[in-house]
Amino acid sequence: MRQLGLGIGWRPEIARTVEELECVEWVEVVAENICPSHLHPSLVRLRGRGVTIVPHGVSLGLGGSERPDPARLAALSDRAQALGSPVVTEHIAFVGTGSRRPGGPRLEAGHLLAVPRTRAALDVLCENVRIAQESLPVPLALENIAGLFSWPDEDFTEAEFLTELVERTGVRLLIDVANLHTNHVNRGEDPARTLAALPRDALAYVHVAGGVLEDGVWHDSHAHPVPSAVLDVLADLCAHMTPPGVLLERDESFPPTDELAAELAAIGRVVTNARPSRPVPEATGALEAAEVPEASKAPSREPRRRPVNHRPVAAAARDALAEQQEALLSALVASGPVPAGFDADRILLQARLLAVKRCKVVAKVAPELPALLGDRYRSLYLSYARRTPLTGGHRRDSVRFAEHLLLDGTLLSPSERTRLSDWWLRQEAGPRPRPGALARLTRCCRRILRRK
Repeated sequence: MRQLGLGIGWRPEIARTVEELECVEWVEVVAENICPSHLHPSLVRLRGRGVTIVPHGVSLGLGGSERPDPARLAALSDRAQALGSPVVTEHIAFVGTGSRRPGGPRLEAGHLLAVPRTRAALDVLCENVRIAQESLPVPLALENIAGLFSWPDEDFTEAEFLTELVERTGVRLLIDVANLHTNHVNRGEDPARTLAALPRDALAYVHVAGGVLEDGVWHDSHAHPVPSAVLDVLADLCAHMTPPGVLLERDESFPPTDELAAELAAIGRVVTNARPSRPVPEATGALEAAEVPEASKAPSREPRRRPVNHRPVAAAARDALAEQQEALLSALVASGPVPAGFDADRILLQARLLAVKRCKVVAKVAPELPALLGDRYRSLYLSYARRTPLTGGHRRDSVRFAEHLLLDGTLLSPSERTRLSDWWLRQEAGPRPRPGALARLTRCCRRILRRK
């Protein structure tokens, strides 16, 4: 089993810093943010130095009611092969659901949402995981996620759910100790009990990240220093098992190089000083080098699997899960009623947080919009988001937001309308117009011109 050591999440904003940090032994990249045929020069240099690079997916939605998208699986596989990665990681989460009404839109969260810890949801998750495993060239590891609310009528604790998943599929685990701390604060779940009951021989590596407490709610921001409480959870994990790798995540508000180095050093001290309270199982071979020919690999011992019947999950089970997830998503992103059994205050708070996150992401993918609208961007976008669910991704959402502003007729000054019209026309009439874009372009242009 390859020991990864101490790592950091690679982001373009800190690419040079990551290369300069001598303590960094490996990095993780967001899979959807890289192109395997045109890797960032920093990643090429890191790989040339022998630094392990792991692709971390965020869009498969393996916990959703639908089977994994073959195109997304192929893309994740391409990235693993381009990077020579020993493992691919994703999340135990769902990110959207197709409408059960004919012709209805697909609802997207723009966020990783927890799946219900029920037997029916576990059956669907296990089948989706097996589909993914068959499509990937290297082992798959899945991350536990943070949640603000709990599903009603659950059958398992977090540890029971993860253990059952491992036993039925042989999947590895990416344990995020910051997410365990988040669930402790927000949902009252004890991270010590979870860690004590996890299958130790399934651990691929560990995430550590910072957050902030606001109004009694812990926000897993990845934009703040790692607090001592999260380091305590890491120490507890290391008392039960020896992690092959530990990685610091930081996505926003990047600090100076010396501060990142200090955080990594603090994490390293926790791992070095902690000692497992009982013997650690023999390595399982989870992270054998991806580029080593199969014939030359020593046989690896898979985690124990319980004999299970691999008959396909019944369509009715997927439909039932889809109904549950669509009802929740409707409340979170489409102003629908809060489903029975959920904490209504938490659902409404999560809905507001999702809208704010969506606003920030759109500002990143289309920076022309906040530049044009200035201080009004946030209020205008949040007003739009309350009435318009996310469908088709954030880049498409930025175009729909511009359409909303242009068609309203009361929100923009003449100069703003002219500049936004020019931007919108460039997006819709690009080299590869979207289906129906030309008809929509004609209608919108007529309305825009009538208002000039």
